[in-house]
Amino acid sequence: MPPTPPVSGSPTFDATRAWALHPQVSLRPESFGALAYHFGTRRLSFLKSRTLLTVVESLADQPSGYEACRAAGVAPTELEAYTRALADLADSGIIREQAAS
Repeated sequence: MPPTPPVSGSPTFDATRAWALHPQVSLRPESFGALAYHFGTRRLSFLKSRTLLTVVESLADQPSGYEACRAAGVAPTELEAYTRALADLADSGIIREQAAS
């Protein structure tokens, strides 16, 4: 996938970079997707689809947010919606950028 700038409106999220679930976040799968609870901020977030849950769970194993979406089976026509959802999760601290190794 070609590199693109961060998602509009989200200065913190760049889907071309590597991301992972924050270590203080717990996911609880539900029929609609999942609940994500951040123990540090005490914030509860909703992942509104099982596919988004799969994307978030696979982030740490993929080289970029785009690749996590692709590996989870996100269609190219849905990619923008999923990157917006990931941007929201980054803004709320549920996911964070992985440090370069």
